[in-house]
Amino acid sequence: MRDDDNAPANLPPLRAIQAFEQTARFGNLARAAEVLDLTPSAISHQLAKLEAMIGRQLFVRAARGVTLTPVGEQYLKDISGLLHSLEVATERASSDISLDCLRLHSAPSFGLLWLMPRLEAFRLSHPDIQINLSCSYESLHFSRDKIDVDIRHGQPNWPSYEVRTVRNETFAVLASPALLARHRIVSATDLLEKDLILSEATLLKWPEWFAQHGLSRPEKPYALSFDRSYMTLEAASHGLGFALESTLLAQKYLASGSLVEVAPQTLSAPVAAHHLVFPKAHSGFPRVRRFLEWMESELGHGFVF
Repeated sequence: MRDDDNAPANLPPLRAIQAFEQTARFGNLARAAEVLDLTPSAISHQLAKLEAMIGRQLFVRAARGVTLTPVGEQYLKDISGLLHSLEVATERASSDISLDCLRLHSAPSFGLLWLMPRLEAFRLSHPDIQINLSCSYESLHFSRDKIDVDIRHGQPNWPSYEVRTVRNETFAVLASPALLARHRIVSATDLLEKDLILSEATLLKWPEWFAQHGLSRPEKPYALSFDRSYMTLEAASHGLGFALESTLLAQKYLASGSLVEVAPQTLSAPVAAHHLVFPKAHSGFPRVRRFLEWMESELGHGFVF
C-alpha cells in the first residue's frame, strides 16, 4: 500500500498538490518535473489524479505549456497559504530551538567584499542566529541545497521567487592614486590607449561602457582579465591598470584610498547587478525577516521591492 493511500478520501495527496503548484508556477510540466525531481509523465499523472478527485479541469493544455483555468486559479489561491503554513511548521519543527541557522548563498565577490566584513556586526546584533555562508555563481535550488536567501548577480529574471534588488549600485572607473597621477583622465577618450583590466563576469564591461560614450572598444588588448571582481579590484589597487567595477564592492578599497574613482561625474554608470532572491514562503521565517531588515539598514534602505 502506498503512503498516499492512507490519506482521508477527501484530502488530496501532497505529491499531487506539489505537482499542481509547481506546474501552475512555471506553466510547464518539464520545469515542474525538474524542480520536484520527477519525470514529466509522473507530473501529468499527479495532475490527472487531482483533477479526477476534484471533478473539474485545472489546466488548459497547449503545445507550448499549460495555463490555469478559472477553477485552477482559485484553487491555487486557496492552497498557497496552506502550503506556506506547512513549510513554516516543518521548518520550525526541524530547527534547533536553541540556535537558528541562517543559510545564505552569495555571488563570490559580493560575499567576500561586501557581506563578509559586515557579518560580525550582524552576529553581534543577532547572537541567537548562526550563519552558514556559501559562495558560487550557481543559482542553487532552495529546498535541495537548503538555502534561505540567495544573493545573486545578474539580470533579475526569477519570476517564481521574491526578488529584492540592491539599488544605488554604481559602476565606476577605478585606479590606484599612483597610476592616476601618471595619467590625466577627463573623458572616456582618454582611456582608449591606457592599460585596462577586464572583469569578465560583470553586467557592464568595457565594450558596452565605451559604446555608452559613443566610442568603439580600443584595439589595444586588455592588460589583464579576471573572472572575479575581487581579483580585478586587487590588481587595480596595485596599479596594474584601470578597472571598471562596482563601487559597492570596492568600498573597502575606496575607504582606504588604495583605489579612487576616476572622473565620477562623467564616467560612472548606475547598475542593478545584485539581488536577494528567496521563495515567498521564506519571508515567514523570523531569521530571514531579521536578515532582510539588517541588510536594508546596512544598505541605507537600498532595496527595490
